[in-house]
Amino acid sequence: MRILFLGDVMGRAGRAAVSRGLPRLREAWKLDFVVVNGENATSGMGLSPDHAKALLEAGADCITLGDHAFDQRAMREFIAQEPRILRPLNLAKAEAPGQGARVFAAAGGRRVLVAQVLGQVFMKQPYSDPFSAIEPVLRNHPRGGLVQAALVDMHCEATSEKYAMGHWCDGRASLVVGTHTHVPTADAQILGGGTGFQADAGMCGDYDSVIGMHKDEPMRRFITGMARARFEPAMGSATLSGTYLETDDRTGVATRIEMVRLGGRLPQAGPAPVDLDLQGG
Repeated sequence: MRILFLGDVMGRAGRAAVSRGLPRLREAWKLDFVVVNGENATSGMGLSPDHAKALLEAGADCITLGDHAFDQRAMREFIAQEPRILRPLNLAKAEAPGQGARVFAAAGGRRVLVAQVLGQVFMKQPYSDPFSAIEPVLRNHPRGGLVQAALVDMHCEATSEKYAMGHWCDGRASLVVGTHTHVPTADAQILGGGTGFQADAGMCGDYDSVIGMHKDEPMRRFITGMARARFEPAMGSATLSGTYLETDDRTGVATRIEMVRLGGRLPQAGPAPVDLDLQGG
């Protein structure tokens, strides 16, 4: 199976890049399943129903969220109606709307498990243990058995915690990929048990920024310690960042993993060259 995971979509620039680029990538790379993290797609803070619909129409089979899952209040109701959107399994101690894991239908009748957990290290809220949260999900959905592939989105700050999750899931997940920090890591690899891993997929957004935000206000706060204005997403040329994965349908083992960086300012990377116009005319 050929799978694409796109990292945090950041504001209008990121949404536009996904809308323009993803249909072409599905065709060029013959993708069977696509996951997009939509955590920051609406002004950098959460995801609105309208923007969720646009990402799904562009070709996402599943949208994951994160710690900003319900910053847009309308998502609380919309996620209950749209099963293709997932919030973290361990988002809240009380029952949260929506699901944190789900099995999706992919091309050729294959089944893909997607799950998301929030890390604990350096996060603002004391989320519950992500390792305990993901354990029963993977146990009940063995790759190569009930599902042909199992994907885990580890949404957290610390690289060490992401690596620990990768090793915890090794041999059971097909892919563990990090989100949240908006910076792509150069460590895409297949672990010893056949699990693909990348510590952070990066963001789909403008990298001439401070992790996707227009530079002026973040720099002012770092330098002076004083806030003067709201953070605003940067609106320049966007890069699509993510992870490409190929798996064995019989076993769910990862057989190939590649970093994806297309358009924008960063060096280009991906499983095969593709001609994309992410900026439009």
